[in-house]
Amino acid sequence: MTTTQFDVVLLGEPLVEVSTTEAFRHGVGAVLGVSGDVVNAGAAAAAAGASVALIARVSDDELGDAVCRRIRELGIDDTHVRRVSGQQGVYFLHIDPEGNRQFSYARAGSVASQLDVADLPDGVIEHAGAVLGGGIAAALSPSLARTMLHVAQRARRFVYDPNFRPRLTTAQQARAFLQDIAPYCEVVVPSAPSEIELLLGTEDPVVAAASLMEWGARSVVVTQGSQGSSIFTGEGSAHQPVIPAPAVVDQTGAGDVFAGTLTARLALGDDLHAAVALAASAASLSVGGRGGTGLIAPLDEIRRHGQRVAL
Repeated sequence: MTTTQFDVVLLGEPLVEVSTTEAFRHGVGAVLGVSGDVVNAGAAAAAAGASVALIARVSDDELGDAVCRRIRELGIDDTHVRRVSGQQGVYFLHIDPEGNRQFSYARAGSVASQLDVADLPDGVIEHAGAVLGGGIAAALSPSLARTMLHVAQRARRFVYDPNFRPRLTTAQQARAFLQDIAPYCEVVVPSAPSEIELLLGTEDPVVAAASLMEWGARSVVVTQGSQGSSIFTGEGSAHQPVIPAPAVVDQTGAGDVFAGTLTARLALGDDLHAAVALAASAASLSVGGRGGTGLIAPLDEIRRHGQRVAL
C-alpha cells in the first residue's frame, strides 16, 4: 500500500474560538472561528508552499463539522482527523484595542486530549518531510505526551515549539518533557525572555540554546519579540532582525505562524537561516488580522514583505 507523503504533518488540538473586542460579560457580541496552535501553524505551513496534514481528534457533532470545514479551507488535509463522540475544545478570547489578549478555555477532557499512539496512521509520520509538535498538546494529557514523544522518535525531521502554558502544566513538568524530547529535535523554537527563564532558568538565549543542544537538539531558534530571533547551530550563531508589522490588530497565533512557516520551508529544502527569515516575515504580517488565522499571507506576499524591510 502506498502512503501519501506530506511535506509537513502536525498533531495537536484544533479549537473552536469565540472572540470579542470587549471584556467578557453578558451580551457582548462575539465572532466564532476555528483556531488553536496546530491550526494556526498548519495554515501558515500551507501558505508557505507545503502540503500539510493534521493528525487529531475532533467531535462528531456540528462543532466538529465546523472545525474540519475550516481546516480544509486553510489548505490542511483532514484525512487523518478522527471524528469521535465527546467534547470539542473551545476557547474564549478578548482582544483589546492594542491587540492584547485575555483567554478562557473549556478544554478539560476534550476529545483531542485523548489522542494516543493507536490513532497514528501507518507511515504518515515516517514519510513526512517534517513534523511539527508543541508543548500545548504535550501538556493536555499523558496519552498525548506519549504520542508526541513517539512521533518525535520516528520523524525524519522534528520541530518542537515548547509553547509553555502555566494553566496546563508546571514549569518543572514542561522542562522534563523538553529534556526528554530534545534529542529527537531538528529544531527547538522557544521564546525569550519569559519562556526560557521558566523552562531553562535563564533569560539569555545563548545559555538557553547551549542547554538545549547539550540535551541533544541539533539547532535552536530563540524568538525574542521586538529583538528578532537568534539562531544557534553546531556551526555557530546568527541573528534575524525583527521585521516590523504593518499593522497590529491581534497577536494571537504569531508564534504558531512562525513555527509553521519555519517547518514548511525546512521541509521544502530551505536552509535554517532562510527559513527563519521567511518565518519572521510571515509572523509579522499575521498580527494584522483578527484571530489565529485572521491573516495568513501567501508566500509571494511574505517574500515581498521581508524584502521591503531588508531594503
